[in-house]
Amino acid sequence: MGIHRLNHAVLYVSDLERSVAFYRDVLGFRRVPMTPDGFRGAAFLQAPDSTNDHDLGLFEIGAAAGASQAGRATVGLYHLAWELDTLDELGATAERLAAAGALVGTSDHGTTKSLYGRDPDGLEFEIVWIVPAALLDDAALAARKRIGRLDLDRERQRYGGQTRGGVGISVPA
Repeated sequence: MGIHRLNHAVLYVSDLERSVAFYRDVLGFRRVPMTPDGFRGAAFLQAPDSTNDHDLGLFEIGAAAGASQAGRATVGLYHLAWELDTLDELGATAERLAAAGALVGTSDHGTTKSLYGRDPDGLEFEIVWIVPAALLDDAALAARKRIGRLDLDRERQRYGGQTRGGVGISVPA
């Protein structure tokens, strides 16, 4: 089975419209009109620069739903990671997440620079910029073995704010 990439994820949410508003207003997703006739409580969203039919499906299960216990009391998915093109975009996303009270952490993994967020139901996600293959060096590769503090200004100085990430890694060179 030759997998090329993750096409979409589906999340169960307690309040559909609240979740749609979060993914739209904070992360820039747009609603795709593809919910089957007569089917209620679902929305399909596409990321801003995506060519996927949809990237995220949301299914409402109601306000009485309990919080996910994955990783605390049950097995389950920890988070999804979405890749951005530039460090400037990563910085702007960090500002939007912080303004929404949804930024829960940042990390420097050497070859990846990451933000961590939580949606209104507490479901976690990661937003990542990947160092392009041509810019990988021994220091970045060695830093994969630790989790460091992300200093976006330092990374912009090192790699450039508009350098396209992932080239030669997740994006063809």
